[in-house]
Amino acid sequence: MIRLAIFASGNGTNAQNISEYFSKHEGIVVSLIVSNNPRAFVLQRAAMLGIKTHVFNRTSFYQTEELIDDLKSYEIDFIILAGFMWLVPDYLVKAFDQRIVNIHPALLPKFGGKGMYGAFVHKAVKIAGETKTGITIHWVNDKYDEGDIIFQADCPIEPNDTVEKIAEKVQQLEYKHYPLVIESVLKKSYKNH
Repeated sequence: MIRLAIFASGNGTNAQNISEYFSKHEGIVVSLIVSNNPRAFVLQRAAMLGIKTHVFNRTSFYQTEELIDDLKSYEIDFIILAGFMWLVPDYLVKAFDQRIVNIHPALLPKFGGKGMYGAFVHKAVKIAGETKTGITIHWVNDKYDEGDIIFQADCPIEPNDTVEKIAEKVQQLEYKHYPLVIESVLKKSYKNH
């Protein structure tokens, strides 16, 4: 069994979508939802789905390596970032080398980097006059949104699309593709599992 931990900071719609997708999977399970925000709604979603949770603070995340022991205690094989807002520290990137993926709500390398998340991304895309946007699923390294790209999907932007409409289109791509791409990556990474 391949055990996943999903890291999320907020509402958790992607975390729920991924968890539900793998809930009936024979070889992959979401074992843990991890958050840096004790008030994040994703923790309530996890409770409703019967998934264990773990919350940490900035000091323990950046100044200790306790999280590695916590993840080991749940036998976590792979980490999924789904709306997780903090930069992943180097020790965690190294411990889970090529085993952490993230989704970004734009077509990287455009509109990435620190502070580029959620509505900020969609607003920047709209202001730039882009005719399309989309999602990028990528490996995580020690820089914001700079890991190697695994998958991209795009959607058109109509001239009258609002920031909210753009967000809605991108979210549909996230729901459709993220679980499938995770599954595909895991099948390649754990052929003999």
